[in-house]
Order: sequence, then C-alpha cells, then structure tokens
Amino acid sequence: MRFPYHRCRARAFARSLGNVKLQDMTAPAHNSSKKPTHFKNLVVVGSALVLALQWLVLHQLQINLPAPWQPILPGLAVFGAAFLLSWAAELAQKDIPQALALAFVALVAVLPEYAVDMYFTWTAGKDPAYIAYAAANMTGGNRLLVGCGWTVVVFAFWFKTRKRQIVVPTEHRLELLALIIATLYSFVLPLKGSISWIDSVFLLIIFGGYMYLAARSHNDEVELEEGTAAWLAKTSTGWRRCITLGFFGLAGTAIFQAAHPFAEGLLTSGRHWGIEEFLLVQWLAPLASESPEFMVATLFALRNRPGAGIGTLLSSTVNQWTLLVGMLPLVFSLSSGHLQSLPLDPRQAEELLLTSAQSLFATLILCDMEFSLRDGLLIAALFVVQFFLPGTTARYIYAGFYIVLALGTLAYRKDLRLAFLTTFREGLRRNNS
Repeated sequence: MRFPYHRCRARAFARSLGNVKLQDMTAPAHNSSKKPTHFKNLVVVGSALVLALQWLVLHQLQINLPAPWQPILPGLAVFGAAFLLSWAAELAQKDIPQALALAFVALVAVLPEYAVDMYFTWTAGKDPAYIAYAAANMTGGNRLLVGCGWTVVVFAFWFKTRKRQIVVPTEHRLELLALIIATLYSFVLPLKGSISWIDSVFLLIIFGGYMYLAARSHNDEVELEEGTAAWLAKTSTGWRRCITLGFFGLAGTAIFQAAHPFAEGLLTSGRHWGIEEFLLVQWLAPLASESPEFMVATLFALRNRPGAGIGTLLSSTVNQWTLLVGMLPLVFSLSSGHLQSLPLDPRQAEELLLTSAQSLFATLILCDMEFSLRDGLLIAALFVVQFFLPGTTARYIYAGFYIVLALGTLAYRKDLRLAFLTTFREGLRRNNS
C-alpha cells in the first residue's frame, strides 16, 4: 500500500524539479530579451550624439569641406540634435511643467531661424540692400510651420495609428492664445509698413507673459512611454537631470553652429540652378532652419504623442511671431547705431500680410482643440496654392481669401465661436493651481 504513496510523492517531486528547471531556463531568456533593448538604446543615443558632435569638431578644427559635403554634414548635425531635443523634452517633463519643457524645445529649435534672421537684419543696418531679406526668412518659416508642419504631424500620427484625428490636450490653450494675440497684432505691421520699437515692446511682453504662465503651469507626474526617453529616465534623478541639461545644451550648440553653413550650402546649390535670391531666403533657408521643429514634432507623433508635436509647433510659431519679430528692429537699430524702425518694402509687407492671414485661419481651426487629417490636408493645399499665384495683386487677393475663409468659418460654426471664446477665458487660467 505504500508504493502508490511513494510513487505519488516521487511524481510530485519530479514535477517540482521540472518547474524549477523551467524557471531556470526561462529566467535567462527574460534577461537576454532586455539586453537587445539596452544595446539598441545605446546605439540610438550614441548615433545621435555622433551626428551632433561631428560638425562641432569639424567647425572647431576649421576644416574646409568639398562642395557636396557643405550642406550634408551640418544637416546631419541638425538631424541628430533634433533627436536629442525630443528626448530632453520628455525627460524634462519629469521635473518641470510640460508647457515649459516644450517652450524650451521650441526656443532651442528655432535658434537656426534666429541666427539667419539676425544675420540679415544686422547686415541690413549697415547695407540697405539687405533690408529686403530681413523679414523674408521669418515669413517663409512661419508659413512652413503652419502650412506643412501641422499636416506632417497629423499625417505621421495617422500613419502610425490609422487614427484620422488628433485631440490636442487642453493645456496647450496657452500657446494657442498667445499665437492668436500675436497674429491679430501682426496685421498692424504691414499696414504701417515698418516694425518699430513700440511693436518690439508689445511682442516681447506677449512672449514674456507666455513663458511666465508656462512656468507656472501645474506639473503632473508624467509616465513616459516605452522608448529611449523612458530608458534614460530609469537613471537616478541627478543623472537624469544632467542628461536633460546636457542634451539641451549640446543640441542648441549644434543647431546654432550648423545653421549658417547648412543654409549657405543650400543657397549656393540654389544659385547654381538660377533661383531668385528672395525666394531662396524666404523658402530654401527656412526649409533648412525649420527642420529641427519638423523632426521633433514628427518624432512626438510617431511616439503616439501628437498633442506634444502640435504643442511644439505652436510654441515655435509663438516664439517667431513674438521674440523673433520683436528683436528685428532692436538688432537693426543696434547695427545702424541709432534707434529706428525696420522698414518693410512692398514685397515684405504683402508677404507679412499673407503670413498673418494664414496664421489667423489656422489658429481658428484649432480652437476646438481637435485637428483632423482633413484639416491638415486643407491647410496644406491652401499653402501649396500660393506658389502658383505670383505677383503683388495675387498675394493680396489670396490674403483676403484667407481672412474671408477664417471669418466665414467662425460665423458658420457655432462650436468654433464658443471654442474661440473659451481659448481666451481658459488660456490664462490653465493648470495654474
């Protein structure tokens, strides 16, 4: 009678041994699955650092590159810096409000735009021939951000998730409100044909208020999605903050150092094909200098954070309409040696009016904090059409069409009117508790 009992115990013991062996066999497999992820993140971070650092080293050594490499290597530095910026923004949200983190990203990412615009404005203070280019880069850059950038974000999100609409978090109402105020004020500039120090004061006040409110926003704990930023966030608090500041600093330095040779390389290539210089300054140079914002926003969308992508582009546009435009007459006055307004020639005035009109329509569309694939395609189509309507009269007519479209949309859609009023009511109170 004992044999069955001992046999049962033997079987139970064997099963327990089997379970132990199974656990021993599965444990190394589990650990080994983490190793490829760890190695992959190391490779990704290392690659981004190499891309950003290679141009800093070449610039420091003052190595003259052959013509084909002049725009390529600085462009790769900007590309690597964009990845560093996106990771730094996600890490920064562990310590500061999301709005302030995205504002820092936007501020660092528009450094190329600042560098190019300030170069033309400073030179214009000494050589009046450059006055025509002082605001050209800004108008082209803003229209690219709105006309292409927003569409790229919603398309990237659709490509990743097959969802056709982005719900923008309400905490981005502050950026939207600042952009609406700056856009409405910008209509004054082409009407009077200049940008004065009074305009600078008003625009810089908008920028200062925006940054102040962004810094005061409520900081909720952010759970980072699985990826490189989440992997970096697993380090200690001290190391994480050092990595965040280091990435911000390195990315900003790389972008600033690479912007001028990147733009000049593209300009040289464009001149070779006989393209008008004003068009090169307005479109080709911004295409290079705006690439960090496009890359950062697209990366956010591909990581299932399209709201952060739209928020980054909104913050970048606010930076350009307020801080950048506000600095132009001050830099112009400093270069010329006395306080004066920056004059706008007729071409710049009409381009500025068209830029303001486009910005007005786009911000009204976004007031309901939703941005669909259809909205993106509409804004992109309207942006592309302007290239087929050359001439002063056509630009003024198209600017009027934008304004009529914006006002008509506001009059037709009651929900958009309420959302517009809500933006003013809630934008200043957002998450300041």
